[in-house]
Amino acid sequence: MTIDEIIQDCGPVTVTGDRGTVVTSICSDSRKASEGSLFIAVKGFAGDGHSFIGKALAAGASAIVYEDEAMLEKEVEGIFGNGVERTGLEQVSEEHGIVFIKAGSSRHALAVMASNFYGRPSGQLTLVGITGTNGKTTTVTLLYRLFTDMGYHCGLLSTIANYVGSKRFEAINTTADPITVNSLLARMVDEGCEYCFMEVSSIGMQQERVTGLRFKAGIFSNLTHDHLDYHKTFAEYLRCKKMFFDMLPSDAYAITNTDDRNGMVMVQNTAAKVITYSCRSIADHTCRVIEEGFDGMLLRIDGTESWTRLTGRHNAYNILAIYTTAVTLGASPEEVLVAVSRLEPAPGRLETMRGPQDRTVVIDYAHTPDALENVLTTLRDIAPDRELICLFGCGGDRDRTKRPEMAQVAQRLADRIIVTSDNSRTERTEDIMEDIKAGMDAKGRAKSLFISDRKEAIRTAIMLSGPGATVLLAGKGHETYQIIGTEKHHFDEREIVTDIFKDMQ
Repeated sequence: MTIDEIIQDCGPVTVTGDRGTVVTSICSDSRKASEGSLFIAVKGFAGDGHSFIGKALAAGASAIVYEDEAMLEKEVEGIFGNGVERTGLEQVSEEHGIVFIKAGSSRHALAVMASNFYGRPSGQLTLVGITGTNGKTTTVTLLYRLFTDMGYHCGLLSTIANYVGSKRFEAINTTADPITVNSLLARMVDEGCEYCFMEVSSIGMQQERVTGLRFKAGIFSNLTHDHLDYHKTFAEYLRCKKMFFDMLPSDAYAITNTDDRNGMVMVQNTAAKVITYSCRSIADHTCRVIEEGFDGMLLRIDGTESWTRLTGRHNAYNILAIYTTAVTLGASPEEVLVAVSRLEPAPGRLETMRGPQDRTVVIDYAHTPDALENVLTTLRDIAPDRELICLFGCGGDRDRTKRPEMAQVAQRLADRIIVTSDNSRTERTEDIMEDIKAGMDAKGRAKSLFISDRKEAIRTAIMLSGPGATVLLAGKGHETYQIIGTEKHHFDEREIVTDIFKDMQ
C-alpha cells in the first residue's frame, strides 16, 4: 500500500518525500520495524515513541509519522548526522528514500492509518461494541456464542481472549491497540466472519484505539466507580464512555440501559438510532426475573418466559442486552430465546464449584464496589439462609479510592470476610489491605481476617465455612495468574479449590 493511500482521512498532514512509496507493514513499536515499515511515533503515558525513531530507521523503516519536529530532527541527526532541519529532512528523504509525515496527533494518525492499511475491515462486517463499567466481557462473549449458535461466523475482541471464528488469540488489554484490532478484524473478513463483538473501554476511547472503526451498534451496560486512578474524576470517566456513542454514525444503533441513571446521558448526542432496554420500567425491550438459583434463572423477556443457565439479576441485564442487540440486528425473537437457553456463563463469572457437605465456592471477576455488591446480593437472594463468606482484595498501582468502598459492601452483605491480595503489582499487599480496612467499622473488622497470601486465604475461607456455606472468591475470575512486583505467576483458583476439596474428603 502506498503512503498516499495510508494517509487518507488522517486530517492535515505534511509529507516530505514520495507519496507513492510502498509500505509493507506498520508499527508503533520500533522493535517490530523492518525494511519497508511505516513507524508511527506516539507520545505515550509511560514513554515517548519519538525517542525510538532512530531505532526504527536503523531497522530499515521507510516512513516515519511524527508530531514533535524537534525530537524527530534529533533522532534523524543521530542516524544521518549534519544538523537536520526542514531542508535537511528533504535531503535525507531524497538521498535515502525515507518519507516523513508530520501529523497533528500521531495517536489519531495511528488509528486511522491502521484501518486504512488493513483495508478498513470494520466496514466489511457487522461490528458491535459494548462499553460500561460491569458486564462488558460477559455480554460480548455471550453475543459471540449466541450468534455462533444461530449459524453465523463470528469474531470476538474481549478481555479474556480474541477469537477469529473458532481460532483463539491471546488478549492483553480490554481494548487492544489499533494495529492489533484492525489486523484481527482483517483476519475475520478474510475468513468470512459476518459479525464481530468487541469490548470498548474508557481508556481505549481516550487513547483513540477505536478511532477509524465503523460500528453498526453500540451497547451501554452501566456506569459505576472504576479507573479513577487513570481518569481522576467520575465526570471524565463518563465523558470517555460517552465518546463512543458520540462517534456512532446515523445508520448505527445506540442500545442503552435506561435503569442506569446515565443510560440516556450516554446517547443524548448520538446520531445513531436509540434503542432502550430495562428490567424495571417501560422500554423498547424489557425483562423480569421470575425464579433464580445457583443453576440459572427463569426470565420473562418481552412477555415470553425463557430459562437461562446464568444467574444473578445483573446477568438478567446482560441477557436482556444481548437479546435486544440480536433482535435489533434482525434476528427472530423466538430463535434468540431458544439460543439464550443454551448459553453458558463466561469463564470466571459466577462460576460455581461444589464441595463436601454441600459447600459452594463461587469464583467471580468482581473487582469494583458495584460488581461486588451485585454478586453478594445475588448469592444472598439465591441462598438467604446460608452462611456467606466473602474473600477479596484490590489491585496494586490502581484506583485506591474504591478500596474502602469495597470493604463497606463486603461488611454489609457478608457474614465473614477474608481480605487478601489480588494483583498487588509494585504495592505492598499489607498497605493495600490497610486501605481496605479503613472502610470498615468495628463490627466489620471483628468479622474479618487479613491474610496476605491469597492461596492460604482461600484455604482458610473454605476451612472456616460450615456445611451448606457459600464462599465467594472475588477479583480474579478468569485470570490464571497473579502479578506480584513486576512478575506474573501462575495462579488458578479452580486448581486451588479442587485440591482443597480433595483434602477435605
